[in-house]
Amino acid sequence: MLCMPLEGVIYAPPQEAKQYFAVGEWIDLTVGEALRRTAGRVPERLAFAAEDGELSFRELDERSERLGGALLALGVRPGSRAMFQMGTVLETVVALSACYKAGIIPVCSVPQYREIEIGQLARLSGATLYFVQADFSAFDLVGFARGMQQKIPALRHLVVARGRDDDLARLIGSISLPEARRKLSEIKLGSEDCFVFQLSGGSTGVPKIIPRFHAEYLAHCDAWNRMHGMDERSVGIWSLPIVHNAGQIFGYMAAIHWGRSTVLTSRMDIAHILDMIARYRVTNAMSIGPIAPQLLAYKDLARHDLSSLRYFVAFSRADAIEAHLKVKAANLYGITEGLVLISHPDDPPAARHGTQGRTGYTAEEVRILKPGSEAPVPEAEVGELCFRGPSSLRGYYNAPGQTRESLTSEGFFRTGDLVKARRIEGRVYYCFEGRLKDNINRGGEKFGTEEVENLIRSHPAVADAAVVAMPDEIYIERACAYLVARPGMRAPGVRELGDFLQAQGLAKFKLPERIEEVAGFPVTRVGKLDKAQLRKMIAEKLENEKNK
Repeated sequence: MLCMPLEGVIYAPPQEAKQYFAVGEWIDLTVGEALRRTAGRVPERLAFAAEDGELSFRELDERSERLGGALLALGVRPGSRAMFQMGTVLETVVALSACYKAGIIPVCSVPQYREIEIGQLARLSGATLYFVQADFSAFDLVGFARGMQQKIPALRHLVVARGRDDDLARLIGSISLPEARRKLSEIKLGSEDCFVFQLSGGSTGVPKIIPRFHAEYLAHCDAWNRMHGMDERSVGIWSLPIVHNAGQIFGYMAAIHWGRSTVLTSRMDIAHILDMIARYRVTNAMSIGPIAPQLLAYKDLARHDLSSLRYFVAFSRADAIEAHLKVKAANLYGITEGLVLISHPDDPPAARHGTQGRTGYTAEEVRILKPGSEAPVPEAEVGELCFRGPSSLRGYYNAPGQTRESLTSEGFFRTGDLVKARRIEGRVYYCFEGRLKDNINRGGEKFGTEEVENLIRSHPAVADAAVVAMPDEIYIERACAYLVARPGMRAPGVRELGDFLQAQGLAKFKLPERIEEVAGFPVTRVGKLDKAQLRKMIAEKLENEKNK
């Protein structure tokens, strides 16, 4: 049922939705209802654990009820949007759950975003509520948020979690559980409603907004977690932003819907993560950032009891991870627009190690098309990965032009990623072969290069700039900026350029981490900038430096 339609959101046609429910590809339940049911079934089971505490399902349900009721009492209405700049802590889980119950739509930004990203996302989403974590880092996130409120008056309500002025705790304490439940009972939500605004790491600047919906998301998460070989007695661990799509799918939804426990770590410290695995008998781990490479470099595995661990999933190097940990491992692929690929633990090593996986229990239909066309490539040839299905993007929020560019005439989403199909023991798996789009994936944070290039060009010493991804063993990719200096001037170095870009309000993780000064850029046969050649040049240069 659709109870809270939002202008600017594209919904599935009624007949299509009916079919998805009929075949079990959608679940007729809201996220808040899922949490309430789980809390009623296993109230004292551990829901989430972190460095500074634990929450049972009963505690999570009750705290989120009271916070949700308090937000409604504050004047925040169902359908309102809430910016999030919070880390992987218990308070984030409580705040997300409260929003889901109250019909408030989280905008899943991250604490590393600065004025450019937060400003444009807040304006695009129409956010009126703003959650920040006071002790996320040395950066004054609370002061920054107050400054953003002055620049964007629509951000009327600021909720600070943790720290000296803990608004989150105060709001929870401001209302009784019965009163909160009474207020929430007046809110009518349906399983077809949009419940969250996820973000796309687009190639043209600020991320695009991806609406996701209760029914499809719960079913999608269930299917994908089954591909990890998990059940409700499994224990997962998550160390990157819990608001990320991957964090929601792997860390949050399986907990609140299945009653499975999730361990959260807010520190990117391998010894600490391994200690938490041992302490909570973690069975399943996943890394979409620098954790896996750091783990491979870690020499003291014998100090940690990893006997409970059954499966480790990462972007790449699954073969090395499996050999290092003596635990089954697999590569994965995921995109917030609705497709995740993974191998099951029972799949053969050739699939787990040599591909990004398969669709498995999800119902997405995959096509590999010739770039720039809608013609399929022959099997085993490289083409653009495209997909559609019950959890696939139907349209970006309030962005009809970008939506048209992203979908084929038959509604397949164009990922901009190059893959080829590989048949192993009768099943089709997919191998990642590169990108068409100018995106960079730095430790799981994806961003486009155009925004960075435009800001670099405003530097007084820069005539032109081209930013490309360079391979990195720890962060997957980092940004390399090729610069053409103005006549008679010297191109800025990494630190100087970084200071300049941060002063413009650019997030730190988007800063170029290597500068290559050149007289001009290579071009294709038709005279266009040849970024593929630039990527090849920096990759070869890094390889030569490594082998010296």
